[in-house]
Amino acid sequence: MKLRSNETLWPIKNAMKTSYPSLDSDLNTAILIIGGGITGALIAYKLINEGKKIVLVDRRDVCGGSTAGSTALLQYEIDVPLHQLIKLRGTKCAVDSYNSGKKAIFDLRQIIDEIGCDCDFEFKKSIYFTSFKKDIPFLKNEFKTRKLHGFDISWLNKYELNKMGLNAMAALESKTAAVMDPYKLASDLLYYCQQNGMQVFDRTNIASIQHQKGKCVAVTDEKFTITADHIIHCTGYESTETLSEKVVDLKSTYAIATESLLEVPQVLKNAVLWDTASPYNYFRATTDNRIILGGGDEDFKDPKKRDKLIPKKEIYLLKQFQRRFPELNVKIDYSWAGTFGETKDGLPYFGKPNPKKNEHYVMGFGGNGITFSVIGMNSIMDSINNKKNTDLEYYRFGR
Repeated sequence: MKLRSNETLWPIKNAMKTSYPSLDSDLNTAILIIGGGITGALIAYKLINEGKKIVLVDRRDVCGGSTAGSTALLQYEIDVPLHQLIKLRGTKCAVDSYNSGKKAIFDLRQIIDEIGCDCDFEFKKSIYFTSFKKDIPFLKNEFKTRKLHGFDISWLNKYELNKMGLNAMAALESKTAAVMDPYKLASDLLYYCQQNGMQVFDRTNIASIQHQKGKCVAVTDEKFTITADHIIHCTGYESTETLSEKVVDLKSTYAIATESLLEVPQVLKNAVLWDTASPYNYFRATTDNRIILGGGDEDFKDPKKRDKLIPKKEIYLLKQFQRRFPELNVKIDYSWAGTFGETKDGLPYFGKPNPKKNEHYVMGFGGNGITFSVIGMNSIMDSINNKKNTDLEYYRFGR
């Protein structure tokens, strides 16, 4: 599956610290990670620090799939609002999921500091706004629910938003969010893990997986084998190719990175913005004063149809932004399309679909893919060791 198209900002902005070979021999390892994006890199980081012997493979260049197209808004808010998630999954699961998302942002910062990664990580506020009067009761319901469950959140009215430079009716302001360069973090994590003993092979596609005498045997297109005690699938939306259970609806999404501005509005310096539209639109600034605009989601059909819509979506996204910031003139520098997915409850899937096979999945679907991957990183050892874990229960297959 082609996960993204056109030039995205991150690979151009960065140069890989190292290049990796393709597999050209049979290997044995304790753990095979399939997928060399941000999820695979985070799982590898956890396991290498646990002293595990790891091989990681990717069918394309590492970091070349969804990670290269991510807009990297790090929020504890899930695509499904808390008051709706409580109805879907119950109070404990919903509130725990929101709290875990908040913790994941701080965990991610700690990892960045530990490996010394300069990935432009910045803490921000999160402003969830509406441009429509009809959505104000919906926002008030969400505000009351989050307040009730102890989240640090403020109500902003139209006057306060206009004073910030945002043309909107009302908003919730959360105190915990962040932005970063996801490509830089993923590539630095992989380099760190390689330097600490992990073998990395890109342009190595796993064509099939066999199970023999308690072992997992992955066979590549070139008929080389990797024999492992456990396999961890970190292939994001491409996991739909290897799962029998339907867990996600695939969507096409679109993004723009503008030219650098001389001055970014204060609200965009301090916060990431997203709205109550369905599908929602979102805006964030970068450290070099670009604005990233995203949204315009549609049901995914195929990459060619998705990519043909890019010029139309450029116009749409610019209009959405100009409605909120009518005084700001921006020009497109990069635009791209990508594929992402929505689950029935907005939550990820972790663990083993088949308890009898040592194949594990970490799938952080939706707008919280990176923070979900951090949560998955913190439960992967219990999945490997068949230990009970609350997150593995919340986000299990067959739920």
